[in-house]
Amino acid sequence: MSHETQIILERVVLVKVDANIYGARKKLKKEDLVLADGSKLPPEDLASLGSKRLLDPDKLTVFNRLKKEAERICLRVGTRFLGGFAVPVESAAGITAELERIALDFAAAKTEFIAGYDAAVTDWVVRHPEFAGIIEQAVDSVEFVSTRLSFDFLVVSVGLPESLPPADVVRLESKIGSLSEQMFYEISVEANQLIEQSLLGKEQVTRNALRPIRRMRDKLDGLGFLDHRVAPVVSTIDDLLVRIPNKGAIEGGILQEILATAMLLSDPDKTRRHGEGLLVNQTPVVEETDVDETFEYADLVLSTVPTETTVSTEAKPVIAECVSDNSDFTDLFDGIFDDELEPTSDDWALEVLLDKSQTNLETGHDADRDNDLENAAEPEPVTAGDDEEADDSDQDYWF
Repeated sequence: MSHETQIILERVVLVKVDANIYGARKKLKKEDLVLADGSKLPPEDLASLGSKRLLDPDKLTVFNRLKKEAERICLRVGTRFLGGFAVPVESAAGITAELERIALDFAAAKTEFIAGYDAAVTDWVVRHPEFAGIIEQAVDSVEFVSTRLSFDFLVVSVGLPESLPPADVVRLESKIGSLSEQMFYEISVEANQLIEQSLLGKEQVTRNALRPIRRMRDKLDGLGFLDHRVAPVVSTIDDLLVRIPNKGAIEGGILQEILATAMLLSDPDKTRRHGEGLLVNQTPVVEETDVDETFEYADLVLSTVPTETTVSTEAKPVIAECVSDNSDFTDLFDGIFDDELEPTSDDWALEVLLDKSQTNLETGHDADRDNDLENAAEPEPVTAGDDEEADDSDQDYWF
């Protein structure tokens, strides 16, 4: 196992969320259907009949909501891994506390649902009297339904046994190596939601629009050990956040910078290349110089400089210094709002954010993934106006 893999495994725990939800569905049978004379169903190898509901699906909404909430809590600081979530060790205690709260809410909702189960079935039959027979013959007992509703979670450390075959070691290292890719993809999902539902076409937004930006920043910062290119991206976001006014609506140039940052984060490949480019610009280039050559060069410089006044003939050694590039990104957005700037492609946000010395970037795209968008943070409506007081709550607002 490589040293990098070992470091990652030591810094994360695996959180597994196990939520079972009763479906209240049964397979639809041929005898459940009333066909007109001469009608014929297609054979089973051609089409299936589907399923029938046994009660109002709204009765189960609370369980689905709690399951998704648990997944969002884990995704807030972690990333998907081995059917669960890789979460930084330092965040495990906070995640556990929130999942325990959800477990209690789930248990309370289950108790209420079981108590009203028979009434819910009866109500469903009354709403569909013509099909009462096919509903009643498929209804499950309360005891069976109770076994199909459960919520639990597990927090474990991941390690490699010493006797693991080399092929399995390579397979696990490949999974661990893809963690950063998955992290950047999840960030892009949330950034796209922020753009589409809160920023595009807006002349001003309230400060609640900063919540997703801060959430993405904290996730990247917490998982920064997965990829060395994360740190400069976090610095870029920090530089933007400190320049946002503490009060009032967000508008004008600073709103456009927020949009540009969100557009950068919405593309995993551009985010990685941006971080890599900033690292190149920040890395000092240290050249080894022979001490004798340094003194000779100093003597040469002193002997060729014309003087009009008396200058001391004692040569002073020249000490070569290597000064790293300025890590201040305050000029990162220079030029974004110039009148002559006319973005011609989706790369404009990247060009705005990259350091002026970074050029000739090639575009690229990540592969699509299934089922991640469903579990991303779900937006909720918000009323217009400036809500500084609401900024301290846990609820996300979208515009």
